[in-house]
Amino acid sequence: MVLILTGMTNPALDDVSYDQLRQLVGLVDHDASADPFPVRAMDAVVFIAGNATQTAWFYQVAFGMQLVAYAGPETGQPGFKSFVLKSGSARFVINGGVRPDSPLLDHHRRHGDGVIDLALEVSDVDKCVRHAREQGATILEEPHDVGDEHGTVRRAAIATYGETRHSLVDRSRYSGPYLPGYQARTSTITRPDGAPKRLFQAIDHCVGNVELGKMDYWVDFYHRVMGFVNMAEFVGDDIATEYSALMSKVVSNGNHRVKFPLNEPAVAKKKSQIDEYLEFYGGAGCQHIALATNDIIATVRAMRAAGVEFLDTPDSYYDDPELRARIGEVRVPIETLKEHRILVDRDEDGYLLQIFTKPVGDRPTVFYELIERHGSLGFGKGNFKALFEAIEREQERRGNL
Repeated sequence: MVLILTGMTNPALDDVSYDQLRQLVGLVDHDASADPFPVRAMDAVVFIAGNATQTAWFYQVAFGMQLVAYAGPETGQPGFKSFVLKSGSARFVINGGVRPDSPLLDHHRRHGDGVIDLALEVSDVDKCVRHAREQGATILEEPHDVGDEHGTVRRAAIATYGETRHSLVDRSRYSGPYLPGYQARTSTITRPDGAPKRLFQAIDHCVGNVELGKMDYWVDFYHRVMGFVNMAEFVGDDIATEYSALMSKVVSNGNHRVKFPLNEPAVAKKKSQIDEYLEFYGGAGCQHIALATNDIIATVRAMRAAGVEFLDTPDSYYDDPELRARIGEVRVPIETLKEHRILVDRDEDGYLLQIFTKPVGDRPTVFYELIERHGSLGFGKGNFKALFEAIEREQERRGNL
């Protein structure tokens, strides 16, 4: 059997090697030759924002991302502005409406700032769409080519939970900065001397929140339509506190480059974080995005200095002797983790370090996770209780628990 290591990227563009990605996001070897829906990588996380100009500035300043492309009225697109940002292999696209009757602004009125598209890089758009159609998926865009002087991009789109979509992108014949219609741009922000080249290198996973009773429906969707496999399942006491509960299953493409945890609320004494998200977002959507870094301490330090707020973890988490016995030796002393309020978890494959931001917008919806993996393929199961209790404290402050 020949192992085809999907998820390879252009080192000149991303400056992140395959071996680095294997460490960063927990890649595994995979024979992709039989995939009915050959996903290579995340192409982009596409947002709609109420003010794309300011949101793009925020991600450049607070998340250390670089502006690489732009489309808008100045480039012949009178109805919208779109900023393309990169950090290693991770790409964010921030879209905003310019005219009052923009459908982008209609979407924003319903949902606030959030993710509209989890775009996927695929090796064969037509094959993916053909299989998706056979499995009953909703095709939002038929396969078609778009091109300019830099070449041609083949693309299509299918629907997933809520108003979220998966654009399917084959850019193997394209050398431009993003897509046809975009012009190369660079950041005008001057970074201080000694600032890290970037604060994160890749997208580790993107979490979807769906309505009660819909988690298994969407897990089955990813199995049938996209050939994804089960990675993990969290139910019952694993993922509950005294007051709230949820259920979660994780699906991924074959080599684990693209991972989608799917959450639904569970009946409990009070409102869970999933209930809060569904209420304020106005339905199912992408709740948080995990960003892979190889130095979580430096990343947290830089983001805090830029004003990003993180969830707090009580001293008792770090002072618990059971934690120290369970995690063993890790690269960062417990005292340093405590100083920065970073969580740690170990499984049979290794360990990981993680921390979560507070919501980054006005609505208590979208937030981020920073994750540093050292062999672990998990999601911090041992930290769920501490994490959810921290989220509940914030919900209580907002009056939503």
